[in-house]
Amino acid sequence: MSEKIRVAVIFGGRSGEHEVSLMSARNILQSLDPDRFEVIPVGITREGQWLLTGDPMKSLQVGITQAGGTPVALLTDPSRRERGLIQVGEAAGGPTGDGIDVVFPVLHGPMGEDGTIQGLLELANLPYVGSGVLGSALGMDKVAMKTAFIQAGIPTARHRLVLRREWDRVRSGRTAGEPLETLLQSLEAEFGYPCFVKPANLGSSVGVSKAHDRAELVEALDLAAHYDRRLLVEEFIDAREVECSVLGNEDPVASVPGEVVPCNEFYDYKAKYIDDASDLVIPAPLGEELTREIQRLAVSAFVALDCAGMARVDFFVQRGTNRPLVNEVNTIPGFTSISMYPKLWEATGLSQRELVTRLIELALERHEDKRRSSHRYDRG
Repeated sequence: MSEKIRVAVIFGGRSGEHEVSLMSARNILQSLDPDRFEVIPVGITREGQWLLTGDPMKSLQVGITQAGGTPVALLTDPSRRERGLIQVGEAAGGPTGDGIDVVFPVLHGPMGEDGTIQGLLELANLPYVGSGVLGSALGMDKVAMKTAFIQAGIPTARHRLVLRREWDRVRSGRTAGEPLETLLQSLEAEFGYPCFVKPANLGSSVGVSKAHDRAELVEALDLAAHYDRRLLVEEFIDAREVECSVLGNEDPVASVPGEVVPCNEFYDYKAKYIDDASDLVIPAPLGEELTREIQRLAVSAFVALDCAGMARVDFFVQRGTNRPLVNEVNTIPGFTSISMYPKLWEATGLSQRELVTRLIELALERHEDKRRSSHRYDRG
């Protein structure tokens, strides 16, 4: 049996961030130390099929389905010695190999970053990189996240939840309650223009819009409703965009902050992953005192959501006052070649190979700590 740690890297997925996941996975796969780790690459198609890929680089280049692979499913019975994947479908059979020691989920957005796959891995009793079910779910839902921030005394932007069902009814004029005009006037009175509209449960700025007038507000709500049933309307803050990476479990630490100067009006999907024209200023020119405060708030936000392993905390630093507000926490941050999370740790003194290794170590440490918790009640 190999002495290397068997790491299942799971990428792709059914969310709107499928392509981002592929870019992140490529970087992580290339950063894994071949002397320490044996890689088990698992791709999830847009339709949700799990495929054990023989050539992960090919699958990332031409697509998971086109590259072929063995259909598999995760064995969730922790009593079985061969913890890991089993073949399914026409190739149905026994285990695919020696099992899995730890999972590195590289699944951005819903059904990957929201606690769903984390719950599956908990059932399988497998160690995995990143936050657990609670931290992942809170980190995915922007409304629940901000509620936790407020409870913990962490400054964040003013916001309001609009349910898609509510929006559909007022949009169509079928509601007996608040008419469209009243809802729009209410949002305008609370936030003014410009304001932001976001799907509550999506990342990478997918479905996010900056509305400058009523027509754009209606369009933005329509777009957000295309992606989620919970829509977030948020105040616009004239601010610098600053990000800080956090690493750890019970004793998390923060990296040096970095500043994003977007090539578009705001740091949207295109600016993050396609244009490669946004400026990433690392370290951010903030001054010693503000830098320390951002690092403190980053760790506080990480702890407030019960995160583990890794997270990127995004800030607004208000112009004029230099007041920092936490915008959101990303529990599976982008890991592409131009992503802030690994770049900030590189600037702090941790190479990508060292970072990926440390994340796997943290996953194993956290799993070992969980084993101390009893799942039986002995009456004595």
